[in-house]
Amino acid sequence: MFLPLGDEPNPRGTPVVTWTLIGVNAAVFLLLTLPLSGVRPALDDPALGEYIRALYPRLSSSMALEALLQQVSAYDLVVFAHGFRPADPSVSALVTSMFLHGGFMHLAGNMLFLWIYGDNVEHRLGPWRYLAAYLGTGVLATLSHAALDLDSALPMVGASGAVSGVLGFYFIWFPRNRVRLWIMLFPFFMNVVYAPARLVLGVYLVVDNLLPLLASRAGGGGGVAYGAHIGGFAGGLAYAWWSARRGVHARPAEYEPDAAVVDADPVAAVVDADPSSTRGIRLLIAAGEHEAAAAAYFRLSPARTVRLLMPRDSLEFGRWLANHDHADAALVVYQRHLRDYPLGPYLAEAHLGAGLVQLHARNQPTAAFQHLMAVLDTDPHPETEAYARRALADIAKR
Repeated sequence: MFLPLGDEPNPRGTPVVTWTLIGVNAAVFLLLTLPLSGVRPALDDPALGEYIRALYPRLSSSMALEALLQQVSAYDLVVFAHGFRPADPSVSALVTSMFLHGGFMHLAGNMLFLWIYGDNVEHRLGPWRYLAAYLGTGVLATLSHAALDLDSALPMVGASGAVSGVLGFYFIWFPRNRVRLWIMLFPFFMNVVYAPARLVLGVYLVVDNLLPLLASRAGGGGGVAYGAHIGGFAGGLAYAWWSARRGVHARPAEYEPDAAVVDADPVAAVVDADPSSTRGIRLLIAAGEHEAAAAAYFRLSPARTVRLLMPRDSLEFGRWLANHDHADAALVVYQRHLRDYPLGPYLAEAHLGAGLVQLHARNQPTAAFQHLMAVLDTDPHPETEAYARRALADIAKR
C-alpha cells in the first residue's frame, strides 16, 4: 500500500480555490450523497422508470429486476440525472459530474490528491486561471472517457479527471519537489519515505491508470474511468508544456514594440549598422549598452534569438537585467540560455539566475526550488553552489 501524505516545498499563503473546491465536494457529499444514499425512491417515480430502462439491459442477466429495485437509492437517481452518460450527453453534466462521488473512499482519495498537489499549481497559475484549468481539464477528462465508450448509459462521476489535470501540471512544473509517502508492505516494510514527485506521478499514470485501462479494454471494461484519468493528466501536461514554452517566447511588457526605442546616439556609433541586427546586439552588450541591447533583443522573434548570444554574454545580459529591475526580461533571457545551451557552459549559473529571480523578484519559491535544485545536479562552481544553498535555506525558512 502506498499513500501520499504531503509534498515539499509549498508556497506561502492559503490556496483559496483548492480549499474551496475541497469544501464544495465535501458539502455535496454530506448534504446530498449521505442523506439520499439510504432513501429508496418511490416505485412510481418517473426517474426510477427511466433509470431501470436505461441500465437494466446492460447489467448482468443474473441480476433480477427485483434485486435491482432493492438496491437502487434516491442518490443513484441523482447520479443518473447529473452524472455524465456518453450515450445521452449533457453539457451541464460535464460540470455537475465533477462534484458527485460514488462513496466516501472515492471522495477522500480525490480530495487528498487535490490537497497535496493543488496548492503549488494554484500558486503558479493564480486563482482564476487555476479554477479555469481545473474545470477545463475535468471536462477534457470526461470527454476522453466518453470517447472510449460512446454507447455507455452508465453515468460517470467524480473529481478524478480534474484532479488528474492538476497532477499533469505538477508533473511538468515541479519535477524536483518531493512527495512524502507512507509505504506499508506488511510485514516486511512499514515506513514514511520521500520520493521524487515525477516518480510518484509517473507510477500513478502508468501503473494505476494506463496498464489497468489496457487490461479493462481487453476484459470488456470496468468500473473505474481510467480513460478520464489519462485524459485529464494529458490535458494538464499539454497546457503546462505550452505555458513553459510561451515563457521562453515571451516579450516583457517594458520591451513591447512601442517602448522598444534604441537611442541613436551614442548607440549608432557602437553598432555601425541596424541596431536590431544580431551582430549589433552582441556589439551593444560588449560595449556595456545593455538597455539598448535589451530593446533591440526583444524586437526579434524568439526563433532569431536562438544561440544569438554566446553563453558568457547571455549570462551577463541576464544578470544586468535582473540587477536593474527587469526581472521578467531577465527570466526570459535565463530560460532562453537553458533552451540554447541545455548541456553547455554556465548551465548552473543560468539555473541559479532563474531561481533567484523567481524567488526574490516574483515571489515564486516553489518554481525557484526547481532551478536551485538543478544547480546542485550540475557539478557547480563552489561559489555558485553556495549561493544556491543559501537560497534553498531561505525557501526552507518560508
